[in-house]
Amino acid sequence: MKKTSIAVLSLLLISGTTTFGQGTLFFANRLSASTFSVVYEPDGTTPLNASYSAQLFANTSGTFNPVGSVVTFRTGAGQGSWAGITEAIPGAAPGTSVQLQVYAWFNNSQYASYAAALAAGVATGFSPVFTSAPLGGDPGGGGLPIPDPNIVGNANPLNNMQSFKLQVPEPSAISLGVLGVAALLLRRRK
Repeated sequence: MKKTSIAVLSLLLISGTTTFGQGTLFFANRLSASTFSVVYEPDGTTPLNASYSAQLFANTSGTFNPVGSVVTFRTGAGQGSWAGITEAIPGAAPGTSVQLQVYAWFNNSQYASYAAALAAGVATGFSPVFTSAPLGGDPGGGGLPIPDPNIVGNANPLNNMQSFKLQVPEPSAISLGVLGVAALLLRRRK
């Protein structure tokens, strides 16, 4: 009985500690018509529409990993942006800052992730790395909750996502070599 009680108390302590350990932020690239970091199609002028998706990536352990939900871009006046949502950053405590990137890709209900779109050779891209303002959340210990920071519109430009455009991957050198050899063989037959 005593061993069971100790085990249950240990699990509760561990789960309570990990609950406080996640800082949060507001994941939106448009706060108003003037506070807006547009994401563009490969032409560099057309804002992304509902055929495209984005996801936040955070560097909390030496590599960038996807965080939270995949969002879909808007159409109409909000084209180039997505509806904002609050995201928790696992492994980052409230009040700390983390390196972030936004990844975007052509989705069209076909590619559930950036990796799948990249493997398919469709338009993909990511923002330059930026550092979050101090993350929001409950710092624990009776402290006041910290408000969630935004990823755009911050006073310090280093805390803001920058606009970017997607790229269409170039064919690999091996593919081009194979095509060249095939063309030479076809030409030789004539």
